Amino acid sequence: MSRETVVERTWRMLLERHPEARRGNPEVIEAASAEPRLRRLFPFPSHGSLSFHRNTDFPWSNDLPRIAGGEGRYLVYAAGYAELLGEAATPQEAAALVVAHLPSDCGAAVEGPWPGPGPC
Repeated sequence: MSRETVVERTWRMLLERHPEARRGNPEVIEAASAEPRLRRLFPFPSHGSLSFHRNTDFPWSNDLPRIAGGEGRYLVYAAGYAELLGEAATPQEAAALVVAHLPSDCGAAVEGPWPGPGPC
C-alpha cells in the first residue's frame, strides 16, 4: 500500500470538506482538483481565493496564479495579485486559465518549506 503524500491528503480533505481542512469555495476546489497539473500542487484556500504552491509548508513558493471570486465571476490573478490574468464564468474555465499560466518548469510540489530563493 502506498503512502498518501501531503498534497494528496490536502486535496482529499478539501474535497471531502473534512472538519480539519481549510475552507474554500467547493466548486473552485473541485474544478481545480480535476486539472492534473493543479492536482500535483499544494492547494491553499484563504480569504476567498485558492492559491497553489510548489511546496507544502511555510515559507511558500508564492509564485503561481490563484483563483478568486465565485458565483459566475472567477478572477485569475498572477502571484501576489500582481496582475489580473483573466476572468472566467465557471470554475472549470478559471482552473484551465491557471494551468495556462503555470511556468513550464512547474512540477509536483515538494514536501516541506520552499527550498529555493524566490518570493515569500
